[in-house]
Amino acid sequence: MSDYLGSPHAIVAELGERIRTARLNADLTQEELAKKAGISLKAVTNSEKGKSTLLSIVSILVALDMTDQLNSFIPRQVLSPIQLAKLQGKERQRATGNHSKDNSNKISEKRTPSW
Repeated sequence: MSDYLGSPHAIVAELGERIRTARLNADLTQEELAKKAGISLKAVTNSEKGKSTLLSIVSILVALDMTDQLNSFIPRQVLSPIQLAKLQGKERQRATGNHSKDNSNKISEKRTPSW
């Protein structure tokens, strides 16, 4: 997404617009979506403006039955075989902050739940 939108502000504005479009496609008012998502009307309007919390966005995705979109948004990350060998069966707790040219584009995170 950042390849064609540029700044983080442009990206969140686009996400807000996509939330708005999904709400309209579901034929819901902002008030109806807020009630269905269990969040305030202000949280919905802020989400559509690109000024939202992660919890509000996820609540909206659940209410719109769009949680399958989370796998596209942030794909599940798996540890590389090298990281697994270093951990020797322990769960990774933090990053070292040491970046080499070979690993600068790889993201290794502890396993996250499947959506």
